[in-house]
Amino acid sequence: MTHQFHPSSLREYDIRGIIGETLGEKDAYAIGRSFATLLTRAGGTRVAVGYDGRESSPRLSDALIDGLTTGGVSVVRVGLGPTPMLYYAEAVLEVDGGIMITGSHNPANYNGFKMVFQHRPFFGEDIQEVGRLSAAGDWVESDERGSVADFDILDQYVGRLVAGYSGGEYRIGWDTGNGAAGPAIEKLTAQLPGEHHLLFTDVDSAFPNHHPDPTEEKNLEDLRRLVAEKGLDFGVAFDGDGDRIGAIDGQGRIVWGDQLLSILAEPVLKAVPGATIIADVKTSQALYDRVAELGGEPLMWKTGHSLIKSKMKETGAPLAGEMSGHIFFAHDYYGFDDALYAAVRLIGAVKASGKSLTQLKSDMPQMVNTPEMRFQVDETRKFAAVDEVLDRLEADGADVNRTDGARVNTPDGWWLLRASNTQDVLVARAEAKDQAGLDRLMAQIDDQLAKSGIERGEQAGH
Repeated sequence: MTHQFHPSSLREYDIRGIIGETLGEKDAYAIGRSFATLLTRAGGTRVAVGYDGRESSPRLSDALIDGLTTGGVSVVRVGLGPTPMLYYAEAVLEVDGGIMITGSHNPANYNGFKMVFQHRPFFGEDIQEVGRLSAAGDWVESDERGSVADFDILDQYVGRLVAGYSGGEYRIGWDTGNGAAGPAIEKLTAQLPGEHHLLFTDVDSAFPNHHPDPTEEKNLEDLRRLVAEKGLDFGVAFDGDGDRIGAIDGQGRIVWGDQLLSILAEPVLKAVPGATIIADVKTSQALYDRVAELGGEPLMWKTGHSLIKSKMKETGAPLAGEMSGHIFFAHDYYGFDDALYAAVRLIGAVKASGKSLTQLKSDMPQMVNTPEMRFQVDETRKFAAVDEVLDRLEADGADVNRTDGARVNTPDGWWLLRASNTQDVLVARAEAKDQAGLDRLMAQIDDQLAKSGIERGEQAGH
């Protein structure tokens, strides 16, 4: 037997596609066979499997498990829940890997697979290898089928989230957007002191209230209304599979991913003085300055949750984060991105600061920045265009950081141009101290794009 995946489904950080078009049960079975093959060859025997609230998830789960067990690997099913619950299961149960079936924050007709292999992220080359093994039919043939057991880990996971809670009592709004984190948030808030107001915790694959992506302002409107009507201290929101967090303060202002990281970094750096704190290239200069001011070692790294997790292991960093709301705690936790745990730690960090989240937000340096701008560029051109920009800038003697694309520092601030690893788009962002400076930075981006024959044009969706 051999299997060919749709070329668009094997991504940098996961396997993802449109159900019935680019992804289906045959793909899930092939992933199971290839993963079982890789795991068996590495000496592993058992995998944890979880899934999110999408309509297609149970079917994909069954096909995946069929593939894994046919390959002789045993499966522990942990059931419906957020992605970090599966990561937690992989970290604490006697298993050698984990697979989560999730479409994350993609539209309802998408789904996908996020994987962990012997306690490390499974991405990039690993995912390409799944494709190669499937295409060649190079699968381990097992005489004995793997066993399947069910383990309801939700209560244990929630118990771990609240262990050592030090956050005091607040009045908080929580919006899970009908995503997979809902039931866990219901159990979590029942165990936290204070007053908790919950929105859209019932899991519904149609996302009837708003799309579960807390980085888009329009998706926070319901939470804003709730915080305003009830006069709450602040609000937190989650993406479809609970590995990304969004937050608003008591005035309804968004506390962006890098701003959350600057608040979370303070107690961590008190506990681990001089530690490395990692953030991605899209992050505000204010965050790197704040980490340095707190005595930490700021490290700018590539965007992508798997890349950040790998860098954390390499550097021993206790904390990392991305603009997109992935927050990773290795301090007192397991080093994976868990938005529910980040919310608990945020409450603790606000308490430790002696200020309200609203005050913390007000105290932050005022920067003028663009949202993430995304525009369509042909797949064959996207990396080449960034290389051309880098070559021109360096020839001009510009101050350029090449960590992930081009991040250019100027007296006005900085701008970034990078190729997306997951889509045929270029991503740009700029930040300055005032609007005039921002306009000058945008002119530089447009000038560089024009020299490579690209127009910033229509914004591409996620």
